[in-house]
Amino acid sequence: MKDLAVTDLTLDAAIRFLWEEADILDRQDYQAWLPLWAEGGMYVIPIKPDTDDFANNLNLIYDDAKMRKARVDRLQAGFSISAAPPAQSVRTVSRFVVTDQGENSLTVRSALHVIEDKFGRQRAFAANVTHELMLVDGEIRIASKVVRLLNSDGVLTSVSYLF
Repeated sequence: MKDLAVTDLTLDAAIRFLWEEADILDRQDYQAWLPLWAEGGMYVIPIKPDTDDFANNLNLIYDDAKMRKARVDRLQAGFSISAAPPAQSVRTVSRFVVTDQGENSLTVRSALHVIEDKFGRQRAFAANVTHELMLVDGEIRIASKVVRLLNSDGVLTSVSYLF
């Protein structure tokens, strides 16, 4: 990420990182998104909004590095029915709250609003997102990202982008 090297993982640095991640996802620059992750990082969208036991519950997404790469490959290949054509999105990330802080780590909960435009139709999604961030060689990396969609246990249509 451009000029975001940090020596201290502060809330300000985390917010700039999360805004940059949102911009990368809106531009569908998924090859730039993949390196934002720490080794062993998990990307999760649980169905049950109150669960923390992701391994033993059903999830919309439960991706390690291999699955994130496979998901990106499918989105970029255009072979997935949900990704042809890909939706355009505009997201807003706000309400940043630090829920845990370590020497080289920071957990931030935020609000996410995504407006999707596909086939001339717009849809809105809202979520509470928790990012566990860590400092690796002066760069912020995502150790985990949990996206709790407000309607995750309801009717969801296909989504042709990443949250």
